Amino acid sequence: MMPPRTHPSAPAGESDPSRRNNLSLLTSLVHHHGVLSRAQLTRHTGLNRSTVGTLIGQLTSLGLVYETAPAGEGQVGRPSPEVHPSPSIAALAVNPEVDAVTIGLVSLGGKVQKKIRFETERIPSAREAVNIAAAVIAGMRSELDASYRITGIGMAVPGLVNRDDGVVRHAPHLGWRNEPVARMLSEATGYRCQAANDASLGAEAELIFGAGAGVGTGVGAGVGARPGNLIYLNGGASGIGGGIIADGQLLRGASGYAGELGHTFVRSGGTTCHCGAAGCLETEVSQGRLLELAGLSSGDTADLEKALGNSNSAGLSDEVARQLTYLGIALRNAVNIFNPDAIVLDGFLGTLHALAPGSLQAMLLSQAMDGPAGQAKIYRAALGSDLMMIGAAELAFTPFLADPAGLGTTAGTVPSPTSQTG
Repeated sequence: MMPPRTHPSAPAGESDPSRRNNLSLLTSLVHHHGVLSRAQLTRHTGLNRSTVGTLIGQLTSLGLVYETAPAGEGQVGRPSPEVHPSPSIAALAVNPEVDAVTIGLVSLGGKVQKKIRFETERIPSAREAVNIAAAVIAGMRSELDASYRITGIGMAVPGLVNRDDGVVRHAPHLGWRNEPVARMLSEATGYRCQAANDASLGAEAELIFGAGAGVGTGVGAGVGARPGNLIYLNGGASGIGGGIIADGQLLRGASGYAGELGHTFVRSGGTTCHCGAAGCLETEVSQGRLLELAGLSSGDTADLEKALGNSNSAGLSDEVARQLTYLGIALRNAVNIFNPDAIVLDGFLGTLHALAPGSLQAMLLSQAMDGPAGQAKIYRAALGSDLMMIGAAELAFTPFLADPAGLGTTAGTVPSPTSQTG
């Protein structure tokens, strides 16, 4: 049963801070878990049943959630209706890369409804990436206006990004410096836009929706639950990025640049990195080197994994072992410093782990400190190719989740939108 596609006007926001906070809490729980019963929401929030019922009624009238009869049979006692996030509430996501710009539509609950990868003949400039994204979004506009209420745009960029102002300070693989991409894309589309580092967004997405969900006591596990601690590493054509979740919160650093684990020092006398240092993780652990040895021109992770798994080349096997060794050194350092519950590996790093699933765990147990090493479990990222879309969309969902009743018919837009797609 799907909810009707209506778009009722919402109040400008709740004047009662307590009610606004409770609406935010309920909406966030439903968004992050997908489906929860009224009984589960009552247990998670610590609110009484009548209060939860009243709040759900308001969220339903606003078109933000809908209820269905409980699934399954043989339940004891009065059945509790299940609360679902409305698929008509959605965010747009943009991820520029060295060879493409990907644009996605993600509905409440972290469901990717549409994803368009626009390949480029060369590395796109910031303006070119914005123009591509704006043109694709313009082509989707009639569908968006008819079927969705858009909370805004989230942009995941491989580089140093100031999340507060959406300025890319330095994206070395893209060649971008001091580019105000959030403002540029907002002006080009009329939607509010925020930008952040892609790996940091990936870390948050995996914690909430992916391999990190339920790690430790998990996010949203209940009142008084201990939030998760997670290290996320992603490897791809743009090098290696990382994100650190500490006590359920992204570790941002003084300017939002924390988590650059690709520049962890792993080898004395190693190759000079584009950052100016020598022996960085991303110079020693390289997707490009694996592709070259495997005889592949494409950076597709599935193709690389298949080629590595079927290869009988001693040289390729030696390279995989070498890269796993240096990755293990970086993980050992990270485990000793951050004491995570989980390490999540994405991209070709997930492929390396899959080829020898016990190797990295054994390195940690033998080289890292006993306590942290015993706690940290290594997982492969669970969200696959949808990860960056889900992570970027979460950036756009955040203001909405803080005040869901404030989502009006103009939510996610900026005043007097202009078109700058040319």
